[in-house]
Parts: sequence; C-alpha cells; structure tokens
Amino acid sequence: MFNENLAGALALIGIVILVASLLSGVIERSGLPQVGIFLVLGLLLGPYGLGLINLTLESPTLQIIATLALVLVLFSDAIAMDMGEVGRQRRLALLVLGPGTLIPAALIGLAGHLLLGLSWLEAIILGAALASTDPVLLRNLLRRPSLPPTARVALRLETGMNDVVLLPIVVLGIIAVQSGGSMEPVEFGRHALGLFVLGPAFGALVGYIAITMLEKIRSRVGVRRDYESLYALGVAFTAFAAAEFVGGSGFVAAFAAGIVVAVMDVELCDCFLDYGQATAEMFLLFTFVAFGSWLIWSGFSVADGRTLLYALVALGVRTLVLLPVLARAGVAQRDRRLIAWFGPRGLSSLLLILLPVFGGMPGSARLFEITCLVVLLSVLLHGAGIAVFLRKDAGPSPQVTTEPRPAKAPVAPEAPVPEKITLTEMRELQEAGEPVVLADVRTDRSYEADNLQAQGAIRLPPDDAVRRARELGLDHHGTVVLYCA
Repeated sequence: MFNENLAGALALIGIVILVASLLSGVIERSGLPQVGIFLVLGLLLGPYGLGLINLTLESPTLQIIATLALVLVLFSDAIAMDMGEVGRQRRLALLVLGPGTLIPAALIGLAGHLLLGLSWLEAIILGAALASTDPVLLRNLLRRPSLPPTARVALRLETGMNDVVLLPIVVLGIIAVQSGGSMEPVEFGRHALGLFVLGPAFGALVGYIAITMLEKIRSRVGVRRDYESLYALGVAFTAFAAAEFVGGSGFVAAFAAGIVVAVMDVELCDCFLDYGQATAEMFLLFTFVAFGSWLIWSGFSVADGRTLLYALVALGVRTLVLLPVLARAGVAQRDRRLIAWFGPRGLSSLLLILLPVFGGMPGSARLFEITCLVVLLSVLLHGAGIAVFLRKDAGPSPQVTTEPRPAKAPVAPEAPVPEKITLTEMRELQEAGEPVVLADVRTDRSYEADNLQAQGAIRLPPDDAVRRARELGLDHHGTVVLYCA
C-alpha cells in the first residue's frame, strides 16, 4: 500500500505547483499579493479544510521546511545581488543596511519591552526578526520598469542583505537567553567565531571551489544551462552543511557562498535566476502554504489592544526612520516615499523567529505568535499598497496593429521553426525578405556588464519581454531570433 503521508505530501507539492503556475499571469497583471493567496490556500489544505497539512511548532517537518527555506532565502538574496551596483551605491547601501535596519530593530525591541512586558533579550530578538523585510512580497514590484531606479536599488539592497545583518542579533540573543544572561567570555567568543569567521569562511571556500570546478568542466566539455541552476542550489546546501559540520553558522555560510558566486561567475548567477530561482520560489511558496495551514493564524490569538498597537509600531517605525535618513542622503522625495513605505514583513521574519523556537528558548512560542500577527497585517497593508501601485502603473495595454504583407515565395517548405538558428540561416532569412527581429534577452546584469551588442538588436528584458514586445509593435508573423550570451 502507498504511504498515506507520502501521498499527502506529493499532493500538496503538486497543488502548490499547479496553483502557482495557473495564477502566475493573473497575479502579475492584477498586483494581488501572491503570499496572501498561498496563505489562504494553506488554510484550505489545513486542519480546518481538507486536512492535508497539520503542522505544529513541535513538528520535525516544520524545522526541515524552515531550515531549507531560510537557506534558500539567504542564498537567493546573495546570488541575485549585482555587486557592481552595490559598489556604485555604497552610500545608499550603508544607509539602508546601517541606520535603516538597526535603528528600526532597536525601536521595535524597545516597544516590545515597554508595551508587551518582554525581557530585554526577548525584545531584542523580536525586534531583529521584525526589522527584516520580505523579498517575496516585493518580487512583482521590483520587476516593474517604471519603478524609479534609486527606489529599486535601495529595496533590492535591503531585501537582499538585511537578513544577514539581523541574523547574528537573533542567534546571539538566543544564546544569551539560554545562558541566563550571564554568558562566559569564552563561550561568547566560540559562538562569535562560528557566526563571523567560520560561517563566512567556509561558505566562501565552498563557493570558490564550486566555481573553480564548474569553470574547468564548462571550458572542456560544457555544462547544460538548466543543470547549472541546479548546481547553484547544490552550492547553497553544501555550504550550509560544511559550516555546520565545523561549528559555524550554516545560514551565514549560504549567504557567503551566494556572494562569492555573484562576484566570480555572472553566467551561473544568470542560470540560477533563469531556472533555479523558480525552483527556490516554488519551495518558498510551499513554505507559505505550510504556515497558512494553521501556524500563522495563531497570531490572532494574541490580538489585543497592546499587541495591535505594538504591531502598528513595528510596521510604521521603519518608515519614520528611513524618511529623514534618506532625505539627508539627498534621495528625491518620491523615491524616499516609495522606499520608506514598501517594507513588508513576511517569510524572513517568520523564519528568523523560528530559530528560538527550534532552540527551545522559553517564551519563544509567544514571540512567534506576535510575529505572525505582524506579518498578517503587513500582507494586508503592504500587499494592498503594492497592488495599488502596480495597477496604477499598468494602465491600458498597448494595441498592436499589423498590416497585411504581400505574399512571398516561401524560403523553404513549411516545417517547425528550429529552437536554435545559425548566423548563416538568419542571414538567409533576411536576404529572402523575411521580417527578422534580433532580440537581446540577456539579464540586466549580463547586459550592463558587456560593452558589446549585436548590430541592429533590440533590447527585450527577459522578465518583461511580452510587454516590451507589445510596446515596440513587433510583427506577429515575423521571425524573432533571441540571443542571451
């Protein structure tokens, strides 16, 4: 007999993939918060629905899901970073990741101590977790070409790097609570060594070795592009395991490995963004479904006057801090408003606050419930704000008109268009009078890093190709030749 638990797990994975795929276009056009949809899907599949998922804070499965998800979040954030952009925007990065991250964390922690009666260490852990902004909720927004460049850079930097700034605060806070607030210097040094030395070192080492091996194999026999994306996921998990084995932080190691890949191998980054990121995103959506089955709704159990006031402080303090900070940096007013408002709390906050739960820290269940309430309110408020921005930005779809073309003798008998075309074949089509469009579909990172471009090529960004093609009025009956390298 087939194991019922395995059947339920496979059914769940299948449902997530089907729903994510079928709704991708609707979500893209409508601006509806994708996270909210999958939280509701989790509720339908949970104990109050079909009963396919029934996770509690004590479930070993939850620890596996959360660990994998946090590794993927940190690695995906790192590998997606354009390090050249970070270098060009050093001042903005320092503002967003320094005072823009640490001051809100401190103020949220202070509010937790004063409003909720948490101990100082508990308040610090909760403040750090809730200062983390969520890249999943911002995904569609960051893909919009109309988003001002400064706002896009700032939000990418924050969502891509503030987790690794806040993670050590959470980890050291847990250790301090478990030691009764009187940690020996030797013990503190050992944990600091794992966080700040062994984790980054082993992550960077694994990333360097992996890229060196890949370059040698790629130059000699070649590697399929889709398998390179899977290779990138292998780098993330290997870096995590290697650091944990020597007593370092596997999460920091995954981030460090992603940074090394981003610096050393742009092609592998692009492969990951093309294929591996979709795999990672599916798993993160699966994680939202798992939380939505029951766990995240436990936030309503602590919803009273003080907790709701605290949640509003946690959601609003980042805006109040960033507006004057960015003004001093000379950021334009519209950009300041966009950066300061779009700071949703989501999966990253939930994953960070689960670390004390898995570590058995007393009182951690209450911290998780408070975080759940804040995340639910953020999905509602920030998700609605993002949807409004996207709908205003969308406007009416451009109308594409095509004129009838005079009949021509076919170049060759009708046959399926090949997936690949040689330069000679392309020239033959052009010489025969066929409308041929040469499109540069490289990722932004590869495009900006290369000074060369094919003669007569048009630019079609891979994540916004359809809308751009409509704007250009490309001939529906023509041949489009795409190149990405």
